[in-house]
Amino acid sequence: MKTGIPSMMPVRSVLLLALAGTLALSACGRKAPLDTPYQAAVDARREAAENNEPLPPEPTPPVKDRRFILDGLID
Repeated sequence: MKTGIPSMMPVRSVLLLALAGTLALSACGRKAPLDTPYQAAVDARREAAENNEPLPPEPTPPVKDRRFILDGLID
């Protein structure tokens, strides 16, 4: 009959498997700037026109941002 601390082998293998999975998935993703909702709508409309599909509604361009007094703290 065994007494004392159980073997650490299953714990090590689970931790190594979790580490390997984390490293494998860390490279997934998009290495480009994110699209704005307006740009995504323009792209979707262009792709629909190219594929002869029904066109989604025309997106409205975004309103130009106005400066605020505290914006200088962020810049």
